[in-house]
Amino acid sequence: MAKPILLTEDGLKKLENEIETLKTVTRNEIAEKIKIARGFGDLSENSEYDEAKNEQAKVEARIIEVESMLKNVQLIDDDDIGTNQITIGATVKVLDIEYNDELIYKIVGSAEADPKNGKISDESPVGKALIGRSEGDEVIAEAPAGHITFKVLKISK
Repeated sequence: MAKPILLTEDGLKKLENEIETLKTVTRNEIAEKIKIARGFGDLSENSEYDEAKNEQAKVEARIIEVESMLKNVQLIDDDDIGTNQITIGATVKVLDIEYNDELIYKIVGSAEADPKNGKISDESPVGKALIGRSEGDEVIAEAPAGHITFKVLKISK
């Protein structure tokens, strides 16, 4: 059996919307690009055609990937998210001790991770270090840039 894909309700909706868009809108757009490119003549020297076919292959690969993920989804139930310890689905406010900077992270499964938007994977160095910790704990994460020390300030759903 494949490894379960941990997703929050929002993450599941995002994947379902993505697959719907890929299958309906994006496929049609690419089919139209291929149709137009075929009209340019000789396909052996038609870069527009080659580009459209490459784009089509990427989209079809992504559709297969997302469908596979959706078959193996394990939904994170909001009722299972506590505020005593950090778990997947929890939102945590931490203090970066070195820079005296407060940060807020939502701990999510790797398929849903988006570090630029504060969603970090439970498999990332920071996510691994935070899982199971409680408010007041000091945590050392071994990140690629070196050791980062955090103090857990608040855990919420």
